[in-house]
Amino acid sequence: MNWIALKALHEIYERGETKKKETLMKDSQILFLLRQTGELKDGVSTIFKGDGFDAYYQKRHLQKFLNYNRFLENVGLLTPQLRYQESDIQVLMELQSGMASGELVPIRDEIIQAEETVRGVSQMFFRNEKYLEKSESLLRAVKNILGIAELANDKEQQYKYVLQCHKPKKIVLCENLDFLKRPSKPRKHNIELWYAGGKNIDKLNYIGEVSLPIFYSCDWDYDGLLTYQEVKKRIPSIRLLYPNGTSKSIVQTEHNSQWQSPSNPNLLSGLDPAFYSASEKSLIVSLITENNWIMEETNDLVRMVESMKN
Repeated sequence: MNWIALKALHEIYERGETKKKETLMKDSQILFLLRQTGELKDGVSTIFKGDGFDAYYQKRHLQKFLNYNRFLENVGLLTPQLRYQESDIQVLMELQSGMASGELVPIRDEIIQAEETVRGVSQMFFRNEKYLEKSESLLRAVKNILGIAELANDKEQQYKYVLQCHKPKKIVLCENLDFLKRPSKPRKHNIELWYAGGKNIDKLNYIGEVSLPIFYSCDWDYDGLLTYQEVKKRIPSIRLLYPNGTSKSIVQTEHNSQWQSPSNPNLLSGLDPAFYSASEKSLIVSLITENNWIMEETNDLVRMVESMKN
Protein backbone atom coordinates (compact mmCIF):
# COMPACT_ATOMS: atom_id res chain seq x y z
CA MET A 1 0.00 0.00 0.00
CA ASN A 2 1.38 3.42 -0.89
CA TRP A 3 1.17 6.69 1.03
CA ILE A 4 -1.72 7.97 -1.13
CA ALA A 5 -3.83 4.96 -0.18
CA LEU A 6 -2.82 5.20 3.47
CA LYS A 7 -3.84 8.87 3.56
CA ALA A 8 -7.13 8.08 1.83
CA LEU A 9 -8.03 5.42 4.41
CA HIS A 10 -7.29 7.87 7.21
CA GLU A 11 -9.42 10.53 5.52
CA ILE A 12 -12.30 8.05 5.24
CA TYR A 13 -11.87 7.22 8.94
CA GLU A 14 -11.94 10.89 9.97
CA ARG A 15 -14.36 12.40 7.43
CA GLY A 16 -16.37 9.43 6.22
CA GLU A 17 -15.26 9.63 2.60
CA THR A 18 -12.46 10.46 0.20
CA LYS A 19 -12.32 11.51 -3.44
CA LYS A 20 -12.11 8.57 -5.83
CA LYS A 21 -8.75 8.39 -7.60
CA GLU A 22 -7.29 6.00 -10.14
CA THR A 23 -4.49 5.12 -7.73
CA LEU A 24 -6.97 4.07 -5.06
CA MET A 25 -9.00 1.95 -7.46
CA LYS A 26 -5.86 -0.03 -8.30
CA ASP A 27 -4.89 -0.69 -4.69
CA SER A 28 -5.49 -4.35 -3.79
CA GLN A 29 -6.40 -3.66 -0.14
CA ILE A 30 -8.92 -0.97 -1.00
CA LEU A 31 -10.44 -3.18 -3.70
CA PHE A 32 -10.72 -5.99 -1.15
CA LEU A 33 -12.60 -3.70 1.26
CA LEU A 34 -14.85 -2.52 -1.56
CA ARG A 35 -15.62 -5.83 -3.24
CA GLN A 36 -15.19 -8.49 -0.58
CA THR A 37 -15.92 -7.17 2.90
CA GLY A 38 -18.14 -4.15 2.15
CA GLU A 39 -16.27 -2.09 4.75
CA LEU A 40 -15.82 0.50 2.01
CA LYS A 41 -18.52 1.64 -0.42
CA ASP A 42 -18.07 2.85 -4.00
CA GLY A 43 -19.87 6.11 -4.83
CA VAL A 44 -20.03 8.09 -8.06
CA SER A 45 -17.03 10.27 -7.27
CA THR A 46 -16.12 9.20 -3.75
CA ILE A 47 -15.25 6.17 -1.67
CA PHE A 48 -17.03 6.17 1.67
CA LYS A 49 -17.04 4.03 4.79
CA GLY A 50 -19.30 1.01 5.18
CA ASP A 51 -20.31 -1.03 8.20
CA GLY A 52 -17.35 -2.14 10.27
CA PHE A 53 -14.79 0.15 8.64
CA ASP A 54 -13.94 2.12 11.79
CA ALA A 55 -13.26 -1.04 13.79
CA TYR A 56 -11.18 -2.47 10.94
CA TYR A 57 -9.17 0.75 10.57
CA GLN A 58 -8.53 1.16 14.28
CA LYS A 59 -7.22 -2.41 14.48
CA ARG A 60 -5.14 -2.53 11.30
CA HIS A 61 -4.01 0.95 10.34
CA LEU A 62 -4.66 3.82 12.75
CA GLN A 63 -1.60 3.63 14.98
CA LYS A 64 0.71 2.82 12.07
CA PHE A 65 -0.59 5.80 10.10
CA LEU A 66 -0.06 8.14 13.05
CA ASN A 67 3.49 6.82 13.48
CA TYR A 68 4.25 7.20 9.77
CA ASN A 69 2.76 10.70 9.64
CA ARG A 70 4.73 11.86 12.68
CA PHE A 71 7.97 10.43 11.30
CA LEU A 72 7.51 11.95 7.84
CA GLU A 73 6.71 15.32 9.37
CA ASN A 74 9.73 15.20 11.68
CA VAL A 75 12.17 14.46 8.85
CA GLY A 76 10.61 16.97 6.46
CA LEU A 77 9.19 14.48 3.98
CA LEU A 78 5.48 15.14 4.48
CA THR A 79 4.60 16.80 1.17
CA PRO A 80 1.54 16.54 -1.10
CA GLN A 81 3.75 14.94 -3.76
CA LEU A 82 4.85 12.03 -1.57
CA ARG A 83 4.41 8.65 -3.31
CA TYR A 84 6.35 6.27 -1.06
CA GLN A 85 5.28 2.70 -0.50
CA GLU A 86 4.51 1.74 3.09
CA SER A 87 7.58 -0.52 3.06
CA ASP A 88 9.74 2.48 2.04
CA ILE A 89 8.56 4.43 5.07
CA GLN A 90 9.27 1.46 7.32
CA VAL A 91 12.84 1.20 5.98
CA LEU A 92 13.43 4.93 6.51
CA MET A 93 12.10 4.69 10.08
CA GLU A 94 14.42 1.76 10.73
CA LEU A 95 17.37 3.75 9.36
CA GLN A 96 16.58 6.70 11.58
CA SER A 97 16.23 4.44 14.62
CA GLY A 98 19.55 2.74 13.82
CA MET A 99 21.34 6.05 13.46
CA ALA A 100 19.82 7.38 16.69
CA SER A 101 20.90 4.28 18.63
CA GLY A 102 24.36 4.32 17.05
CA GLU A 103 24.06 0.77 15.68
CA LEU A 104 24.06 1.94 12.06
CA VAL A 105 26.86 4.48 12.44
CA PRO A 106 29.72 2.00 11.76
CA ILE A 107 27.94 0.78 8.62
CA ARG A 108 27.35 4.37 7.51
CA ASP A 109 31.04 5.10 8.04
CA GLU A 110 32.01 2.06 5.96
CA ILE A 111 29.62 3.13 3.19
CA ILE A 112 31.46 6.45 3.03
CA GLN A 113 34.91 4.84 3.25
CA ALA A 114 34.02 2.36 0.50
CA GLU A 115 32.65 5.10 -1.75
CA GLU A 116 29.64 2.82 -2.07
CA THR A 117 27.32 3.01 -5.05
CA VAL A 118 23.63 3.86 -5.21
CA ARG A 119 23.00 0.28 -6.23
CA GLY A 120 25.04 -1.06 -3.33
CA VAL A 121 23.09 0.95 -0.75
CA SER A 122 19.85 0.03 -2.48
CA GLN A 123 20.69 -3.67 -2.17
CA MET A 124 21.62 -3.25 1.50
CA PHE A 125 18.41 -1.65 2.67
CA PHE A 126 15.80 -2.45 0.00
CA ARG A 127 17.06 -5.84 -1.24
CA ASN A 128 16.91 -4.61 -4.82
CA GLU A 129 19.97 -2.98 -6.33
CA LYS A 130 17.95 -0.85 -8.77
CA TYR A 131 15.22 0.26 -6.36
CA LEU A 132 16.71 3.61 -5.36
CA GLU A 133 17.46 4.48 -8.97
CA LYS A 134 13.71 4.74 -9.53
CA SER A 135 13.13 7.50 -6.95
CA GLU A 136 15.32 10.57 -6.46
CA SER A 137 13.18 11.55 -3.49
CA LEU A 138 13.70 8.23 -1.71
CA LEU A 139 17.42 8.23 -2.47
CA ARG A 140 17.71 11.76 -1.10
CA ALA A 141 15.86 10.72 2.07
CA VAL A 142 18.19 7.75 2.61
CA LYS A 143 21.27 9.93 2.21
CA ASN A 144 19.88 12.60 4.55
CA ILE A 145 19.02 10.12 7.30
CA LEU A 146 22.39 8.35 7.03
CA GLY A 147 24.26 11.65 6.78
CA ILE A 148 25.90 10.81 3.45
CA ALA A 149 26.56 13.59 0.96
CA GLU A 150 27.08 11.54 -2.20
CA LEU A 151 26.98 7.97 -3.47
CA ALA A 152 28.85 6.69 -6.51
CA ASN A 153 26.92 5.69 -9.62
CA ASP A 154 29.20 2.93 -10.93
CA LYS A 155 27.91 -0.63 -10.57
CA GLU A 156 30.82 -2.53 -9.04
CA GLN A 157 32.75 -1.99 -5.83
CA GLN A 158 35.50 -4.25 -4.48
CA TYR A 159 34.66 -3.78 -0.80
CA LYS A 160 33.09 -5.95 1.87
CA TYR A 161 31.53 -4.75 5.14
CA VAL A 162 32.80 -6.26 8.37
CA LEU A 163 31.23 -6.24 11.81
CA GLN A 164 34.32 -6.83 13.89
CA CYS A 165 34.62 -8.26 17.38
CA HIS A 166 37.55 -8.38 19.82
CA LYS A 167 38.38 -12.10 19.55
CA PRO A 168 36.67 -13.56 16.49
CA LYS A 169 36.39 -17.34 16.48
CA LYS A 170 34.07 -17.75 13.50
CA ILE A 171 32.98 -15.73 10.48
CA VAL A 172 29.50 -15.53 8.98
CA LEU A 173 29.09 -14.06 5.51
CA CYS A 174 25.53 -12.71 5.29
CA GLU A 175 23.48 -12.35 2.12
CA ASN A 176 21.62 -9.40 3.65
CA LEU A 177 22.61 -6.59 6.00
CA ASP A 178 20.09 -7.26 8.76
CA PHE A 179 22.32 -9.17 11.21
CA LEU A 180 25.03 -6.50 10.92
CA LYS A 181 22.50 -3.93 12.15
CA ARG A 182 22.14 -5.91 15.41
CA PRO A 183 25.77 -6.23 16.52
CA SER A 184 25.61 -7.04 20.25
CA LYS A 185 24.70 -10.73 20.07
CA PRO A 186 27.23 -11.89 17.45
CA ARG A 187 29.98 -9.89 19.15
CA LYS A 188 29.11 -11.47 22.50
CA HIS A 189 29.63 -14.88 20.91
CA ASN A 190 32.85 -13.93 19.07
CA ILE A 191 31.24 -14.09 15.63
CA GLU A 192 32.57 -11.72 12.98
CA LEU A 193 29.98 -10.81 10.35
CA TRP A 194 30.70 -10.00 6.72
CA TYR A 195 28.40 -8.49 4.11
CA ALA A 196 29.46 -8.39 0.47
CA GLY A 197 26.34 -7.07 -1.23
CA GLY A 198 23.77 -9.75 -1.93
CA LYS A 199 24.31 -11.21 -5.41
CA ASN A 200 27.18 -8.79 -6.14
CA ILE A 201 29.88 -11.13 -4.86
CA ASP A 202 32.74 -10.67 -7.33
CA LYS A 203 34.62 -8.80 -4.62
CA LEU A 204 35.01 -12.14 -2.80
CA ASN A 205 37.60 -13.08 -5.43
CA TYR A 206 40.02 -10.78 -3.60
CA ILE A 207 39.67 -11.80 0.05
CA GLY A 208 42.56 -14.30 0.12
CA GLU A 209 42.84 -17.24 2.51
CA VAL A 210 40.30 -17.38 5.35
CA SER A 211 41.90 -18.74 8.53
CA LEU A 212 38.75 -19.01 10.69
CA PRO A 213 35.75 -21.31 10.20
CA ILE A 214 33.41 -19.47 7.84
CA PHE A 215 29.68 -19.93 7.25
CA TYR A 216 27.07 -18.52 4.89
CA SER A 217 23.72 -17.11 6.04
CA CYS A 218 21.04 -16.36 3.49
CA ASP A 219 17.40 -16.31 2.54
CA TRP A 220 16.34 -19.87 1.78
CA ASP A 221 14.80 -19.07 -1.58
CA TYR A 222 15.93 -19.66 -5.14
CA ASP A 223 18.05 -16.51 -5.40
CA GLY A 224 19.64 -16.90 -1.97
CA LEU A 225 20.70 -20.50 -2.55
CA LEU A 226 21.90 -19.76 -6.07
CA THR A 227 24.09 -17.00 -4.62
CA TYR A 228 25.41 -19.46 -2.02
CA GLN A 229 26.62 -21.73 -4.83
CA GLU A 230 28.55 -18.84 -6.38
CA VAL A 231 30.02 -17.93 -2.98
CA LYS A 232 31.07 -21.55 -2.42
CA LYS A 233 32.98 -21.50 -5.71
CA ARG A 234 34.98 -18.51 -4.47
CA ILE A 235 35.39 -19.65 -0.85
CA PRO A 236 35.48 -23.47 -0.93
CA SER A 237 35.74 -23.76 2.86
CA ILE A 238 32.47 -21.89 3.51
CA ARG A 239 29.55 -23.88 4.90
CA LEU A 240 25.85 -23.18 4.57
CA LEU A 241 24.00 -22.44 7.81
CA TYR A 242 20.86 -24.52 8.27
CA PRO A 243 17.92 -22.22 9.07
CA ASN A 244 15.81 -22.30 12.21
CA GLY A 245 13.34 -19.58 11.22
CA THR A 246 9.73 -20.15 10.20
CA SER A 247 8.96 -20.47 6.51
CA LYS A 248 6.49 -18.05 4.90
CA SER A 249 4.34 -18.20 1.80
CA ILE A 250 5.99 -16.64 -1.25
CA VAL A 251 2.58 -15.53 -2.49
CA GLN A 252 1.32 -14.04 0.78
CA THR A 253 4.57 -12.15 1.42
CA GLU A 254 4.67 -10.96 -2.23
CA HIS A 255 8.23 -12.24 -2.46
CA ASN A 256 10.02 -11.78 -5.77
CA SER A 257 12.26 -14.85 -5.76
CA GLN A 258 10.33 -17.71 -7.36
CA TRP A 259 11.16 -21.41 -7.32
CA GLN A 260 11.87 -22.88 -10.75
CA SER A 261 9.98 -25.98 -12.02
CA PRO A 262 7.73 -26.08 -8.91
CA SER A 263 5.73 -29.02 -10.33
CA ASN A 264 8.80 -31.23 -9.82
CA PRO A 265 10.36 -30.27 -6.45
CA ASN A 266 12.95 -33.04 -6.68
CA LEU A 267 14.72 -31.03 -9.38
CA LEU A 268 15.66 -28.61 -6.57
CA SER A 269 14.60 -25.64 -8.69
CA GLY A 270 17.59 -26.27 -10.93
CA LEU A 271 20.06 -25.83 -8.07
CA ASP A 272 23.16 -28.04 -8.11
CA PRO A 273 22.57 -30.93 -5.65
CA ALA A 274 26.32 -31.34 -5.18
CA PHE A 275 26.34 -28.23 -2.99
CA TYR A 276 23.82 -29.55 -0.44
CA SER A 277 23.59 -32.23 2.22
CA ALA A 278 20.70 -34.68 2.38
CA SER A 279 18.91 -32.64 5.07
CA GLU A 280 19.42 -29.42 3.10
CA LYS A 281 18.01 -30.99 -0.07
CA SER A 282 15.04 -32.28 1.90
CA LEU A 283 14.29 -28.80 3.21
CA ILE A 284 14.58 -27.30 -0.28
CA VAL A 285 12.12 -29.87 -1.63
CA SER A 286 9.72 -29.04 1.21
CA LEU A 287 9.96 -25.30 0.57
CA ILE A 288 9.35 -25.76 -3.15
CA THR A 289 6.40 -28.08 -2.51
CA GLU A 290 4.77 -25.55 -0.17
CA ASN A 291 5.90 -22.56 -2.26
CA ASN A 292 7.49 -21.10 0.86
CA TRP A 293 10.76 -19.41 1.72
CA ILE A 294 12.70 -18.62 4.90
CA MET A 295 13.79 -15.03 5.42
CA GLU A 296 17.37 -14.75 6.65
CA GLU A 297 16.70 -12.37 9.54
CA THR A 298 13.97 -14.60 11.04
CA ASN A 299 16.67 -17.08 12.03
CA ASP A 300 18.53 -17.15 15.33
CA LEU A 301 22.07 -16.55 14.03
CA VAL A 302 23.94 -17.75 17.11
CA ARG A 303 21.92 -20.96 17.32
CA MET A 304 22.54 -21.63 13.64
CA VAL A 305 26.29 -21.27 14.11
CA GLU A 306 26.37 -23.31 17.30
CA SER A 307 24.43 -26.13 15.62
CA MET A 308 27.17 -26.61 13.01
CA LYS A 309 29.41 -29.57 13.81
CA ASN A 310 33.14 -29.15 13.41
